[in-house]
Amino acid sequence: MADRVLITTDDLEQAVRVNASLEQAGVDTAMVSSLDDVRQAVRGRQPPPDAIVLTGGLHESTAQRLLAAAREHGVSTLGLVEATDTDPNEIGRELGLTGWLVKPVDAGVVTATARRFIERRRLQQRTGILGDSAAIQEVLVKIEQMAPVTSTVLIEGESGTGKELVARAIHHLSPRRGKAFIAVNSAGLPETLLESELFGHEKGAFTGAAERRLGRFELANGGTIFLDEVGETPAATQVKLLRVLEDKSFFRVGGTQPIQVDVRVIAATNKSLKESVALGAFRDDLFYRLNVLSIYLPPLRERRSDIPLLVRTFIAEFSKTHDRSFKGITPEALQIIEDADWPGNVRQLRNLIESMVVLAPEGEIRASDIPREIRERTRTLPVRIPPPVPSPAPEIAGQELEFIFRTLVELKVQLEDLRHRIEGRPSERVEVIEVGPRDSGLGTRHIEASVDPLDPSSESPSPVIYKHGMSMSDVERAAIDAALRETHGNRRKAAETLGIGERTLYRKLKEYAVD
Repeated sequence: MADRVLITTDDLEQAVRVNASLEQAGVDTAMVSSLDDVRQAVRGRQPPPDAIVLTGGLHESTAQRLLAAAREHGVSTLGLVEATDTDPNEIGRELGLTGWLVKPVDAGVVTATARRFIERRRLQQRTGILGDSAAIQEVLVKIEQMAPVTSTVLIEGESGTGKELVARAIHHLSPRRGKAFIAVNSAGLPETLLESELFGHEKGAFTGAAERRLGRFELANGGTIFLDEVGETPAATQVKLLRVLEDKSFFRVGGTQPIQVDVRVIAATNKSLKESVALGAFRDDLFYRLNVLSIYLPPLRERRSDIPLLVRTFIAEFSKTHDRSFKGITPEALQIIEDADWPGNVRQLRNLIESMVVLAPEGEIRASDIPREIRERTRTLPVRIPPPVPSPAPEIAGQELEFIFRTLVELKVQLEDLRHRIEGRPSERVEVIEVGPRDSGLGTRHIEASVDPLDPSSESPSPVIYKHGMSMSDVERAAIDAALRETHGNRRKAAETLGIGERTLYRKLKEYAVD
């Protein structure tokens, strides 16, 4: 299909130059002088144009209606903004242009920009990733950049944002597109079955293994494997995934011979793997190996400007699927949908549009057809909440808390004592809070103690020192700082003093930016 561009004649001289440049580049062009001409071209029997170049008149009402028609049909718009405008970038954003150039501008630059928009539109048609927002355009650019290489990719984003769609787009644009694309949901299988699903098993490897079975990595050999919800992968399986990424080999369950594979790995997660690494729930070496290239998919609430295009696309799709004559959606209904929260993102929006296309009585989506929970901007899909972590018995928790507090206060007192001795400062009043174990009957009591840093025989309080306004993280940071000073920067000794492991100390140092 030949590329097709419309050029408005508001600035006739500029329009003629752009038209000649586009024709020389092999693009079909048409110069239009009125809104009716544009509407006819956009809504006519033939497919809509791939792009529209607006040479001027951007502030006129006809341009506004033209841009609305272009957005309705997913047509890219390139505006040539006057240099006299106070902020051309702000004008471009306000008008909802796909892109803009400031006059005077060379016709060749306009042609190159329009061709780039056309290629981007073709990519959207091939991948199904819709949207003109800057966030989605950035995603499309990254897909184009990442597709030709073999590096691993980590896709981050909330559920329903289209992570698998992006993974398939990378595969279909890559040299591996002729090979298999295999998707695995790491959270959808129990730990006992996940390893067998990924790597396969030998006959008799476990009860029920009546024959050899090939795993997903073998099936994806030469192609791409998509690991969805990779953050839910059990620790034992994480080790084997790391081996595949580093050595391109693995063992079947019950197998003794390594199997070599050539597979590109694309992983996705709906939670922060960095936080999982910090909590010890995900291996840091595996995270770094997966996160060679990364893409972030924004939630729908962060790209509301794409909602009208998505709604109209879904209406057209489901009208055709269900063979229904459908008029569309009223402005009031569309506004409600744009203002909704959409915790389930594009997946939730798509499902809602399908249901309304089927159930709307008048063949048109009206405000009254939208479910009440959407109109009230409340969440309509359940939010995944992690299972509660069982807490220790009250007396154990209280004892641990008291031990931590007393350790911190001892370090704090020693640090203050040393500093006062160096500065030669006199004694001062210190407010101390002693916390007893929960339900121990001690409760919380305030003590005031007089401390003379220059007199070693003076009695210093052993319970927790707490200054008003300090948080637990403040106290913890102060304790780490004191331990490092006391051990002259020896991290191993500081960790022993604090009663924690060295790796935990390193993580805390990074978290609190302690030098």
